[in-house]
Amino acid sequence: MARALKQSARQAVVGGWGVLRLFLLRHGETEFSRNDRFCGDIDAALTLAGARMGRLFADAYAALPWRAIITSTRRRAVATAQPLAERLALPIAQDRRLDEMYFGDWQGLTKREAAARDPEHYTRWRADPTIGAPSGESPFDASVRAASVIDDLRGRYDSGDVLVVSHKTVLRLLLCHLVNIDLRLYRECVDWPTGAVTVLELGHGSAIPRALCLADERHLFPQPARHFVSEQDAGWGELEIDVVDDQPAGADSALDFEITADDGVDPMTGAVGGAVDPGGGP
Repeated sequence: MARALKQSARQAVVGGWGVLRLFLLRHGETEFSRNDRFCGDIDAALTLAGARMGRLFADAYAALPWRAIITSTRRRAVATAQPLAERLALPIAQDRRLDEMYFGDWQGLTKREAAARDPEHYTRWRADPTIGAPSGESPFDASVRAASVIDDLRGRYDSGDVLVVSHKTVLRLLLCHLVNIDLRLYRECVDWPTGAVTVLELGHGSAIPRALCLADERHLFPQPARHFVSEQDAGWGELEIDVVDDQPAGADSALDFEITADDGVDPMTGAVGGAVDPGGGP
């Protein structure tokens, strides 16, 4: 994928397409994502596997002609972007509008715990997630603030590659906004594992971006002397288990509680399995 995108970038420059490519990257693994807890605006740190995800992204995509790197203000997002930023000597611009959606009373909880605490609201939320969590931020509001970041980027950059590092729920909402998907479907339209990237092209005279890849994880599974572009996704089973274990053993069945790690949301405070560094700030 990285090789194909590099070739596409050369063609865009030569052809004068004026195409802006957005790389929407979900931060690496945290203890919240690993245990499928609502994280929201909790400032969770990356696990060792999460930090490795950032390095693997940099390894795969450093050769692209990057214009800018923008992240949320949360440590897990900034740390995921850090390896690429250091390799390219590019500054990281932090923007609070990319912070994860606030999950109110559900922050720090698993889905099972949220369902037990407020079964009526949880059932309605499963049917229509745009109602948000109790006392939490409206998904519509989160979508608007995240979309305003993209509007600013489109005004600032008429072409080139821009990395945006954010969180699962915000990225899903943003994708729905950009490609015109009903916001009520944001939890169903695409799964978005930690460390996965979606690439959108904005340009070509079309109002709707063109998706080059959705929640792509192949850079997390490098294989010597092979190229993502020309080969199938064989050999994933050879990966190290700590990098891919985003849904722990013993988690609820997807049929019961949709264990899809909506942790990308990190608002509240409160230690969960050591995921929150008591000395860290927002």
